[in-house]
Parts: sequence; structure tokens; C-alpha cells
Amino acid sequence: MRRFGWLHHPTDLDASRAEAPSTARRQDMALAVLIVVMQVIAASLVDRTWQVPHPVRVVLILLSAIVLLGRRRQPLLVAVLTVIVDSAMPILPPHQSWLPMASLVALYTLATHRERRLSWSAGAGAGLWLTLASVLARPGEILGALVYFDYAIVAVAVGDSVRNRRAYLAQAQERAVQAERTREEEAQRRVREERIRIARELHDVVAHHITLVNAQAGVARHLMRSHPDKAYEALSHITETSAAALDELRSTVSLLRREGDPPPTLQPAPTFDQLNYLLDSFRHSGLDVRFQRDGEARPLAASADLAAYRIVQESLTNAQKHGSRPTADVQLTYTDQTLWISVINPARQGQRGGGTGHGLIGMRERADAAHGTLTTALPADGTFRVNATLPLQPAKNDEPGSNDVPAKDDQL
Repeated sequence: MRRFGWLHHPTDLDASRAEAPSTARRQDMALAVLIVVMQVIAASLVDRTWQVPHPVRVVLILLSAIVLLGRRRQPLLVAVLTVIVDSAMPILPPHQSWLPMASLVALYTLATHRERRLSWSAGAGAGLWLTLASVLARPGEILGALVYFDYAIVAVAVGDSVRNRRAYLAQAQERAVQAERTREEEAQRRVREERIRIARELHDVVAHHITLVNAQAGVARHLMRSHPDKAYEALSHITETSAAALDELRSTVSLLRREGDPPPTLQPAPTFDQLNYLLDSFRHSGLDVRFQRDGEARPLAASADLAAYRIVQESLTNAQKHGSRPTADVQLTYTDQTLWISVINPARQGQRGGGTGHGLIGMRERADAAHGTLTTALPADGTFRVNATLPLQPAKNDEPGSNDVPAKDDQL
């Protein structure tokens, strides 16, 4: 039958391909045997009496059953051949009504395998052909012959319904697979974000505290012989700083060892209210920090509170590590809806520290996550500047358009 391959469309909906070939073959053979048995019985029963069927009729029954075995591979060709064979049945004597079982099965298979327009056209043509054959065999029963047209249409309708059901189930399965894939991608994205957040926390904790310990150790070494009491004080600060670093590292690492959300007490998240303690820790390490606040202090938005603390912490850490002199200016300016942070320290033009640059990247990411902005600049006046704007908690009497950020030239 392969020479009739032009009758088989390459985009057929062949749901039976999912079955094992041996199982589908056994099903087709069982169906063919059943049709042969039922058709032979129908041909032997004439006017409620049993008689030997016409030999040609038996041959046609066997031929239609054999052709039906190829219904899955060539549904259109099988439908055409079975309709031609079944249309000859009413013409053979005795001229009796006939149920074209092979044709109906072939039309059903065609509707489940091929597109709707082709299957319905084939069903209508087959119904008219079978009706015409019945009318030619029994001219006096024209109305009775119309039942063959109904048979063909019903077979195509059932097949089309099954094809639609299979297509719906395939789409539902595809949507389920796509939804599962989307959930996996979302889980992977959250894991990546969590890794970045933890890496940022570790960087901020380690860079800040190790810088302070290094500076305080240098002070203690310098003062050990000339001023032992001050050297002892510097060593005390080293002890406090290293203990704080260990506590924050322990809390951060504990996040990796627990499933689900950790208790709030394990969160290594200082608040912006602790800014004075942060500035004092830098002053103890030898950095001259000058602090100025303009406007009435107001609480930050929840997402911006930790970001503000870490931005000031990282800026002062960079000032101590890479600044040309151990001084820094921290200025906070509160407006109606925004906190403006400015950290300035002296730096030489073209100066590059030995760091990885992850600190600046982390500050920008924190500001973006808090719906704020952060910019850095190294102007010609020999200073390095970090400017950040972060949202405040909205007050009850805030009105739209009140978010007026002062000009940078005025603040600097």
C-alpha cells in the first residue's frame, strides 16, 4: 500500500502511535475477525431463515476485513476501499438491507486520524455513495436507503469527537508539563537569588569586620611600646569586633543549615537604628567619621532599612581600605518620602583598591531591591562619593508629589 502514500498527510493526528505495535496489530486482527463473523451471520439470515450466503458476498466480506487491517497506516485509502466493497453488498442477490460495518469503522478511524474537513467530506461522500448503491439495488425503498447516509455521518461524528478528546488530553498534558517546568525554573531562580543574598551578607560581614580588626591591630602594634594602655584598648576593640563577626557569620551559616524560613533571631540583619554603633566601631578602628543629619529622622521602608545600613557600612569599609586619608563624611538628608545618603572620603584620581568590586555591586543590588538608587563618582576634587536614595515609610499626611530630593550640589 506504500505506493498510495500520497493519500497520507504528514501531519496526521495518530494517537495510536503511542500504543505498542504488537498490541495495535492484535486489536485490528480481533476487530477484523469480529466483523467477518457478524457479516457472515447477517448474510446467512435472509427473511428470518438461514441459507448459504452468496460466495461473492463472502469474498467481499473477507476482502473488506483484510483491507481494514491497514486502517491506522492509510486511513483515507482504507475508507475508500471499504466503502466501494460495502456498496456492492446490496446489489448482490438477495437484495437486502446491509450494515456496512467495515466502512463505518474505516470512517471512524479516518476521523480520529485526519483533519476535520477531510474526514467530514469523506463521510458525506461515503454516505451518498452507499445510499446510491442501495437505491439502485432496491429502487422502491428510497427513504430506507437514506439510513446509510446517517450511518456514515454518525461514524465520522464519533471519530471527530474522539479526536478532539485526544487533542484536549494531549494539550492538558503539555500544559501540565509546562507548568511543572515553570515551577522548577521558578524554584531554581529563587535558589539563585537566595545564594546571591547570602553571598552579599557574607561579603558585608567579613569585609567590614576584618577591615576593622586589621586597622585596630595596626593601631595596637603602633602603640604597644609607647602607649600600652591605648594598645590594650585597641586589642579590646579587636576582641569585640571579632566576636561580633563570628556571631554574624554563625547566624548567616545557620541559614544554610535550616529548611524553610529561619526564625527572626537567626537573621543577620542589623537595623539602621544601629547606625551610631556602626560609626563608633569605625572611629575606634582609626577612621575619622564626621556625621551630619538634615531633616527629621523617620523610619525607612522595610526593604530599605537593611539596605541603608549595609550601604553606609560598605562605603566606610571602602573608605578605610582604599582612601588616601583615614577620614570620611556621612550625611543623611530626610525629605517627605526619601532618605538621601551621602558618603564622601578622600581618594586619589585613578586609585584602584585590591578588592574584587563585589562591594559596589552589592550596594547597587541592595538599593535596586529596595526600590531606590545608588551612584558612585570620583570627581576631580580628589574625593570618592557614594550617593543613595531609599524610600521612607509613607506618613499618613503624605501627598503625591511630595518626594522632593535635594540637589546633590546643595547636599555635598
